[in-house]
Amino acid sequence: MAVSAGTPIELVEQVYSTLTERAALGRKRLGRPLSLAEKILINHLADPENQEMERGASYADFHPDRVAMQDATAQMALLQFMTAGLPETAVPSTVHCDHLILAKQGAKIDLGVAIDDNREVYDFLRSVSAKYGIGFWAPGSGIIHQVVLEHYAFPGGMIIGTDSHTPNGGGLGTVAIGVGGADAVDVMTGFPFNVRWPKVIGVRLTGTLSGWSSPKDVILEVARILTVEGGTGAIVEYFGPGADSISATGKATICNMGAEIGATCSVFGYDANMSAYLKATGREAIADAADKVVDDLRADEGALYDRLVEINLDDLKPLINGPHSPDRANRVGAQVKGEAIANGWPLDISSALIGSCTNSSYEDITRAASVARQAAAKGLKVKVELLVSPGSEQIRATIERDGLLADLEAIGATVLANACGPCIGQWERAKEITDHANTIVNSFNRNFPKRNDGSANTLSFVTSPDTVIAMALAGRLDFDPSVDTLTNDEGIEILLDPPVGEVLPANGYDPGVDTFVAPPADGSGIDVVVSPTSSRLQLLQPFPAWDGNDYLGLPVLMKAQGKCTTDHISAAGKWLTYRGHLENISGNLFIGVVNAFTGEVGQGKDTVDGETRSFPDIAKHYSQQGIQWTAIGDRNYGEGSSREHAAMEPRFRGGVAIFARSFARIHETNLKKQGMIPLTFTDPATYDLIEQDDRINVLGLAHLTPGVNVRCQIVKPDGTTLDFEGLQTFSPEQIEWFKAGSALNIVRAKVAAEQAG
Repeated sequence: MAVSAGTPIELVEQVYSTLTERAALGRKRLGRPLSLAEKILINHLADPENQEMERGASYADFHPDRVAMQDATAQMALLQFMTAGLPETAVPSTVHCDHLILAKQGAKIDLGVAIDDNREVYDFLRSVSAKYGIGFWAPGSGIIHQVVLEHYAFPGGMIIGTDSHTPNGGGLGTVAIGVGGADAVDVMTGFPFNVRWPKVIGVRLTGTLSGWSSPKDVILEVARILTVEGGTGAIVEYFGPGADSISATGKATICNMGAEIGATCSVFGYDANMSAYLKATGREAIADAADKVVDDLRADEGALYDRLVEINLDDLKPLINGPHSPDRANRVGAQVKGEAIANGWPLDISSALIGSCTNSSYEDITRAASVARQAAAKGLKVKVELLVSPGSEQIRATIERDGLLADLEAIGATVLANACGPCIGQWERAKEITDHANTIVNSFNRNFPKRNDGSANTLSFVTSPDTVIAMALAGRLDFDPSVDTLTNDEGIEILLDPPVGEVLPANGYDPGVDTFVAPPADGSGIDVVVSPTSSRLQLLQPFPAWDGNDYLGLPVLMKAQGKCTTDHISAAGKWLTYRGHLENISGNLFIGVVNAFTGEVGQGKDTVDGETRSFPDIAKHYSQQGIQWTAIGDRNYGEGSSREHAAMEPRFRGGVAIFARSFARIHETNLKKQGMIPLTFTDPATYDLIEQDDRINVLGLAHLTPGVNVRCQIVKPDGTTLDFEGLQTFSPEQIEWFKAGSALNIVRAKVAAEQAG
């Protein structure tokens, strides 16, 4: 499969060649107008004439146009792909080296250190990419989602990516879905991507953003309305005159953070702003092709939505969401001040950060720089550390050429590498700061405890880049730039003017350093070597198939209290080092989880000997003893990142079933992919009945059937039992994953059979 640094027009034309016909088929079959999301999904169905399309119910097979993988998740995905036995990927695929660069001293030094420290991993990813026909974006290229937006996303396309913020591509009208590595392996091996047919939430935007309000405030408001669970199992589709007033990169910001409401993805209809962005990034041919099918790159008049949210952009005021949850919305100024005082949050800011995959477009930086310029002209500098993360090498080169980096540096900013850095915990901070409660403000997307710097003492607040700059100049969380003043060294009070941005660079984008490595035409002679003594990479062994027996007497290794995100289950930060080594990374299993029985973090009771140990040590002990076990989650279990390690680690250590009041979409699928059984309590109160020394029976597995609840029991220490039911969402195909031991075992067997045939 030939791979280039951009989506070829031939692929786009192939997608558009069936779009109108299949959209008409969808209208006929459903008997109504279609949303844009439905048109794109129907056009990518494996069997559009016969596939059931009941929202929130039918499981469907899709053929995405592309797979994108970031370096931390690519390791495990490609280790799985290597076991499939194929000579190359079946669809265009790329690897992006953005997660393993630690932010500490600045762009040049940090990038050099990362290349040295991660050489083994980068060499592996480069060689495996070359062998299997995968494009390789080297360290320093930029963050996967920004690079995908600049080169690969296109209106009406469908992309899957091994990162939860893949939906960033919706800013260009792409159905871009975050998945686990096993889903990516399915598609790379030529098999369909299987997912439940999503519901569609409509967000109608009217009015126009102005003043200090920005696209970031749109998604912060949507998060306030829908909460972190409100988008689960749904695509969020933005439309209306307000939607057309927002730039393509502004749309991408909104879609990116749709991951924080649990949405499958988010999408905007094709418009003049998308066309302009495509042309500015050298994709005129794609814009011309999209213009020819524009009616089917937007929702039909009268499209049906499962829920409708209306937002008037004229009325939208700047928000700052946090801490601890991206839906915890506060108005900038008095409201966040009141919340801070009531909760004891420090009002003094310890650090301010802009950029990341969410807010690093040219428009974002020009808005931030416009605030910086007027501040410098009036004798102001930031009062706290200000860090800037460019989203891509193209953005970095362009904003440097146009003097925008200099504007930011003039008020005291430090420019970091073109990488995720502090957004994902790759940030080394002084202990004297993180040893006590401290407040940071940033333009990132996710703000769970420990997310940015590994410290539970850091309170993270999410807002727009220009508001971050204003707060950095004030040094306080409660600063409202629309009404509050700053005082310079001469004692003059200054009211900042609202930011002014430029959507696209007048002199075009500067591509900067060429960091893309295309695979050779024939990679069959390339050897991919993984040392058996490596601490960072480990070849995978298939998980065993189900033995045909019910699960009886499962000890409860862990019962989570409150949020149990993938960061709690499989922490990032320093653990990114082991993302390619399943055994070593299993040393972080559940270390961030609050034990519901004791209130302690990361440790519990080992039922073998009654000793208190860390959760990863208990899991290892159970595994060594051949003991299968279960874990209990609360609401939205597995929220956050797409990292499949949070499903592979429990499976590797002998976990067989996970119970929760509810699951996040990606994580529930990841558990199924690895041969585990995720079960939702049909009565949420059952969660409260499970105690530390109880055991769990999961019964009737030989008769596992779609739509039929699973009979389970809580077994008390005295032998008495409490019956309850677990809701399961398995499709017939997913039941086969369970029986085979994993979805990959099914793929491997199919590939072997096809090659033998």
